[in-house]
Amino acid sequence: MAGPLEGIRILDFTWALAGSYGIMILGDLGADIIKIEAPFGDGARRQGPRVDGVSTYFFSINRGKKSVVIDLRTDRGRQIALELVKLVDIVAENFTPGTMERLGLDYQVLRQHNPGLIYAALSGFGQTGPYREKPALDIVVQAMGGLMSITGSEGGEPVRAGASIGDIGDGLFFAVGMLSALAERSRSGQGQMLDLSMLDCQAAILENAFVRYFATGEVAQRKGSKHPVTAIHQAFPTKDGYIAFTVGGFEQWTAFLEIIGRLDILSEEKYHSRYSRAQNIKELEPIIIEALKHGTSAEWLEKFEAIGMPCGPVNNIAQAAENPQLLHRNMFIYLPCPGTKPGSLKVSNTPIRLSRTPPEIERGAPDLGQYTEEVLSSLLGMSQSEIASLKDEGVLSPRTRSI
Repeated sequence: MAGPLEGIRILDFTWALAGSYGIMILGDLGADIIKIEAPFGDGARRQGPRVDGVSTYFFSINRGKKSVVIDLRTDRGRQIALELVKLVDIVAENFTPGTMERLGLDYQVLRQHNPGLIYAALSGFGQTGPYREKPALDIVVQAMGGLMSITGSEGGEPVRAGASIGDIGDGLFFAVGMLSALAERSRSGQGQMLDLSMLDCQAAILENAFVRYFATGEVAQRKGSKHPVTAIHQAFPTKDGYIAFTVGGFEQWTAFLEIIGRLDILSEEKYHSRYSRAQNIKELEPIIIEALKHGTSAEWLEKFEAIGMPCGPVNNIAQAAENPQLLHRNMFIYLPCPGTKPGSLKVSNTPIRLSRTPPEIERGAPDLGQYTEEVLSSLLGMSQSEIASLKDEGVLSPRTRSI
């Protein structure tokens, strides 16, 4: 069954994580992704660990794409890229601003070849502003955007979030931006440019911390797993592990205290609302820790679930990979990859479930230049001899690099 984005073609100049992840989302939904790579390929290909020589990192964010090698430093390479631009809906890149302009492939040039083109540019700080030419990666925007200042143990050092949220969040906004531009084009028939900043995305996802600062002057601090304005809402140790849960309104608070054997504090008004509990969490936390250490995670979770409390175990990655709910929803899938044994590479599936046009992911990540001949012959009508000649000249030839 065709995906919802069947018929949409994307010329993908992205590399590393943020841009590649956003484009992968659209590929999962059925878009045809032509990934343009330099002769040495996306640097993500050289990151470990590896399975049968294949980078698991690259494989995890480039599934379903068609790798085409073009040396954009050559006149012929740029000419081929311009010819492809005429045949696509979206051009996506995540270079430092000015890079595509120096190659003669910026939006102002490309729109002349394809007026309906959506040009999606993701960069560290956007196309405007005093930082526009600075490079950035996940940890840089986590730091500059404030996320590291509120992540980690109370009173501890700044901590990078355990997942690359500075990249993944950007990739999600990148996909949303491109989809919104496609929707608008269906009405107007006109293309436009998407300018997305990684730092802007960090500001967007920290809405709660910023609005509290603007409203009250409070500068959010690290609180471990605790929530800044609602409690109980965190992870706690048990007899054999950790569980995370949240306690709702007064009725559920009463039931919770009965379960842990602490109805004696029910009359204390400072614990009656979620917000007031958060303000007094330093007094309340040791009471709960003391109670929970007398039961196992499974025992407490069974009791909390019985009163409708949202709760769950704190799983490590191996435990999450065997979670029955994730397995039921087929959230981990094997994908084929050139040069690897069948069933050797397993990745996270798309979480998007559509009733009529469900995404069907069938291909893994491509070898470097695997689709060069197929794409250039089918879309541009280039002959095998012409392609071979350009490979000999180095315009379309993959090369190897160890680091």
